[in-house]
Amino acid sequence: MTNDDFKVPGIRPGKVLLSGEAMGLFTAGTEGPCSRVGVFQASVAGAELNVAIGLKRLGVEPLYLTKLGDDVLGERIKYFMDDNQLDESLVSYDTDHHTGFMFKSKESHGDPKTYYFRKDSAASTISADDIKSLESSGKLADVTVLHLTGILPPLSEATLEASHELVKLARRHGMFVSFDPNLRPALWKSADVMRDTLRRLAAQSDLVLPGIGEGRELFGVEKVEDIAKAFLDNGAKAVVVKDGPRGAYAADCNGNAARVPGFVVDHVVDTVGAGDGFAAGVLSALLEGKNVAEACERGCALGAIQTQFVSDNEGLPTPAELAEFTASHKRAE
Repeated sequence: MTNDDFKVPGIRPGKVLLSGEAMGLFTAGTEGPCSRVGVFQASVAGAELNVAIGLKRLGVEPLYLTKLGDDVLGERIKYFMDDNQLDESLVSYDTDHHTGFMFKSKESHGDPKTYYFRKDSAASTISADDIKSLESSGKLADVTVLHLTGILPPLSEATLEASHELVKLARRHGMFVSFDPNLRPALWKSADVMRDTLRRLAAQSDLVLPGIGEGRELFGVEKVEDIAKAFLDNGAKAVVVKDGPRGAYAADCNGNAARVPGFVVDHVVDTVGAGDGFAAGVLSALLEGKNVAEACERGCALGAIQTQFVSDNEGLPTPAELAEFTASHKRAE
């Protein structure tokens, strides 16, 4: 089967439901330990929120469920969502818990160091009851996709239950389930709990979006073909493996496969948020009815674009900006 014929079945045009923790982000203005840097740039972060922004800028309507503290960071995130014209109907404010935040170092080479302050945050109280209440909210009528990441489950016992309830909700309403394992080992009680939970969620997904690190940590394999096979054998219906600047490799349970080269950029500013951009690119393309190779190409483009910006979501493009980037940048060999 050719790449043109390789499509992911079951995904229909509509809104995308996401849930996670929106956080304040303080990025160091100069290199060095965050404990010594004097100037930080304030912005907003959160894997699921980044994906929501990427989808919105490409014309897909996201529906984002989160909880914020009734504090200055919660207010900043509200303004950010307003500026990006995101639906805020599933955002609630908690007077008893704070909004999470994080510091990120500036690095010339390699990934930046991140420091999280999210224990007992407002988002950590997202519960299964919050998810169940969606069914009577009238908000799910046009939702056809659930996008979940591996960051929400370990925030608390409540968010773990909420994550499983999200998958159950999606199945009850015929939604397509997309899952990015998005490893954050520091958030989990143990490596065994992390592996067991993420494998279980991946097994229930229509599409899994792992990277090389997820393949190594969850299944002990590192080649893109082996990673895809491991997730498929685990129960996923389709897998797209992110392979950094080399591009992406996709495969499904019917034996279809496609390899797509990445885009060449002159200099990487910051890698954080690239995976979220990739997810937004892939999902937006699939929702437009594009085949897997086209979806992977768009995902690679968004990932590459995002590496050119310090903010986790500032670079996520509009359709015109995406077209300009793909026309002006070479593909990896």
